[in-house]
Amino acid sequence: MSLNLDLRDWLRLVQTPGVGNETARKLLARFGLPHQVFAASHAALTEVVTDRIASAVLAAASTELLLQIDKTLAWCEQAGNLILTLADSAYPPALLEIPDPPVLIYLKGRTDLLTASTIAVVGSRNATTQGIKNAEQFSETLSSFGLTISSGLAAGIDAAAHQGALRGAGSTIAVIGTGADIVYPARNRSLAHLVAEGGCIISEYPLGMPAIAANFPRRNRIISGLAKGVLVVEAAAQSGSLITARMAAEQGREVFAIPGSIHSPLSRGCHQLIRQGAKLVESAQDILEELQLQLPMSLETPVASEVQPTDLLQAIGYDPVHIDMLAQRLGQDVASLHAEFLNLELMGQLESLPGGYFRRLG
Repeated sequence: MSLNLDLRDWLRLVQTPGVGNETARKLLARFGLPHQVFAASHAALTEVVTDRIASAVLAAASTELLLQIDKTLAWCEQAGNLILTLADSAYPPALLEIPDPPVLIYLKGRTDLLTASTIAVVGSRNATTQGIKNAEQFSETLSSFGLTISSGLAAGIDAAAHQGALRGAGSTIAVIGTGADIVYPARNRSLAHLVAEGGCIISEYPLGMPAIAANFPRRNRIISGLAKGVLVVEAAAQSGSLITARMAAEQGREVFAIPGSIHSPLSRGCHQLIRQGAKLVESAQDILEELQLQLPMSLETPVASEVQPTDLLQAIGYDPVHIDMLAQRLGQDVASLHAEFLNLELMGQLESLPGGYFRRLG
């Protein structure tokens, strides 16, 4: 059977009215490959699905569906575009471990990242300035050690995570809730192009699928499923990031959370996760140590550049922060930061707190 004919059958199966991902997997588990599903009798199909769905499977594909399949095959001919099925050897092994793996995934970019050691970084769309900095710095540091960062290409923390990850060797994977030919939100169009060039964009939805609210929580299982752990940077008490964290826990992945100010609504989700057993992290090193990851010997910590006092105060923000986190955030060694902190204390701009924490005064 030709590859195109085989892919046509996969596309037709998952887009048959009433089928969808879960039903498609049940049919594949019972009959084998898609062409075997279509060759089954109505009686055999009704042992797995309803009479209505069995009839839909056996009915001739609609003109609309055939045009959609032709459009999709043409999309696959474009450089960098690919569709993987559950039966493909290149299908991400990490997704095969989760309870509900997507039957098809549409990809743009680097397929080698599908087998890389990955950490998910997620958080609020309406992030604070400090949250954005944390997401960028954690992601850049983890990526500099060869880890790939997965996130959802949303505004706020997701976008910052992708941007930081693209500056490191590990790069990034964006799992989107629309068709792979659509960028949402539109403001992230330039970022999406950068991810497609240096990283990878993944979708389980057909081409042309618009932004539908229900699809975004569902795609979160892929963000966490690809990863060894999920870092929540900022999240409100009722947040989509907490859905990702819950899915990660159900998938057997580690959950990490960055603590924040008790006065900030965007810290409440992280504090809730920590109370429920998530690992509190103050630096990227905490994640690396918890996961006991073997890091490539060839990767070196970036050479630190001199930090100006005004930049240092901006990096500290207005909440107490640990010096190790600042060292990670700024790419500095702790010893040189201590010298800078002493000068700022003498100037009355910084206060030393117990346990290696510091607080900005001005």
